Amino acid sequence: MYSSNAPNDGFYNVSSNTNWFGWHDIVDHTTGDTDGRMLVLNADFTSGEFYRTAISGLCENTTYEFSSWMVNLLPSSGCGGVGIPINVKFEIWDSTDTNLLASGDTGNINGTSSPNWQQYALVFQTLPGQSSVILKMLNNGVGGCGNDLALDDIVFKSCGDSIVIEDNLNTDLISICEDELPYSTTLTATPDFTIFSSHFYQWQESTDGINWVDIVGETNNSYVTLPTNNTTFYRVKVAEDVINVNNDSCNSSSETYEIRVVPNPISPISNGYLMICEDDSTPLTVTVPAGVMVNWYDANVGGNLLIANSTSYNPSASGIYYAEAQTIDGECVSASRTAMQIDYFEIPEVTDETLEFCENTSITLHANATDPGAVTSYLWNNGSVSEQIDISNPGTYSVVVSNNTCSITKTIIVSQIDNPILEGITSKGTNIIITPLPVGDFLYSIDGTTFQTNPVFLNIEGGQYTIYVKHQDCNQVFTTQHIHFYIPEFFTPNGDTINDTFNLKGIEFFSFSQVSIFDRYGKLIKNGVNTNLSWDGTLNGELLPTGDYWYIITIEGQKFTGHVTLKR
Repeated sequence: MYSSNAPNDGFYNVSSNTNWFGWHDIVDHTTGDTDGRMLVLNADFTSGEFYRTAISGLCENTTYEFSSWMVNLLPSSGCGGVGIPINVKFEIWDSTDTNLLASGDTGNINGTSSPNWQQYALVFQTLPGQSSVILKMLNNGVGGCGNDLALDDIVFKSCGDSIVIEDNLNTDLISICEDELPYSTTLTATPDFTIFSSHFYQWQESTDGINWVDIVGETNNSYVTLPTNNTTFYRVKVAEDVINVNNDSCNSSSETYEIRVVPNPISPISNGYLMICEDDSTPLTVTVPAGVMVNWYDANVGGNLLIANSTSYNPSASGIYYAEAQTIDGECVSASRTAMQIDYFEIPEVTDETLEFCENTSITLHANATDPGAVTSYLWNNGSVSEQIDISNPGTYSVVVSNNTCSITKTIIVSQIDNPILEGITSKGTNIIITPLPVGDFLYSIDGTTFQTNPVFLNIEGGQYTIYVKHQDCNQVFTTQHIHFYIPEFFTPNGDTINDTFNLKGIEFFSFSQVSIFDRYGKLIKNGVNTNLSWDGTLNGELLPTGDYWYIITIEGQKFTGHVTLKR
């Protein structure tokens, strides 16, 4: 029975919502149906029929489908998780309501955590001479907690096979360029035999795919189209009985086959010839309508394809290049190609440089263009407009070199070779050791004439020396004075003139010095103040024996003590 409010057991409602009894609160199933309605049923305690409708005007020997979308309104958690499922039977009776023609059950449809619309259907075939039936839906379940459902989009329709139309290329569409007309092909209709056991055909054609006319006499599964110069659509009507072929309520229509006539495109529109410098990457460009692509060639007719599907082309050399339009649909080409010219102008050739110059000097920078005769101007980043500039500071310098049409920039990175700074000069034994700061490619000398790369001078006699240091790539020489003084460890007064004396060379260059030499008993053997002391191993003209002799040497307040060995 109908209820205008929440439907209790045994009642139904036609509603746009289901917000009752803890059910899923849903809207109807029909897409885009604003405030649409659905049939809401709260099942009776006893099973039975809840929907019936009579259908007339049916075709005999025709397959029909009776279907409905339905949803279990009770969530799976309702009724303590043991709600009664819904279960619906579909029945089709003859017009007298005495003969059951077909039936089917949905089976139990349990509750779900979220609403789940599902479609259920029953397919049957009318008998010869049958033009009407009665459709019924029955509730197989019982009332109580559960068995609550909503139905929507109940449909009764004829149905038939899915039918594909293809040509001998196994396609349902062919695009023909207008210069290939007229065109004809053979079409074949192929049903899938899912519904019909026999098939009867009637071919149709259309100029717009909407309005169709029968093709007289074409009733086979294949059809050879008449030569056409225009876009034309084809389809075929199919019925299971010949008496139903021309009854649109009883037949099925195939998919559509299209012969599509594609006009040849116009030639690409040039965006202008180019006269540019050879380092300019600006490409040749053309314009074509949507649905058209451009292919580039090296000849007006034929030739080599240079690049496909691009409205721009960047050649590697001056010349004339040709753009051809081609439709994406049908690959129809323009009647002619558009000639596009590009001229590249030479630019001056220069080479970037990295240079060095010595501290406290200057260096001349040159643009050094490969073809200076073609150059018309120079512009340095310091404002100079000559081919060369003199600079005395490190940094990055650039010059724009131009001819009549093109320019190029040369970059020169200039770094300074710093003069050496000496961290220290030391005497170690007979050696003089020079320590520069920073370390570099320096040359060293102690006479100003002969230079060496090694900062250590070996076996140098004591004395005052001028130290010379310079970078190997520069001329400027750094000089400083160094007193080279060392105390010999032994001497051999044997008359061979080699190391015959204990000689403290260089000591005379200090502002104050005092030297005292003793034998092992402490007896003073030799003494000297502010003098270049030299001892020949004698005392009062008498040769002293081989042995160690002790010294005390004081130089500008610094005292040195030790012994020297006399060897005979």
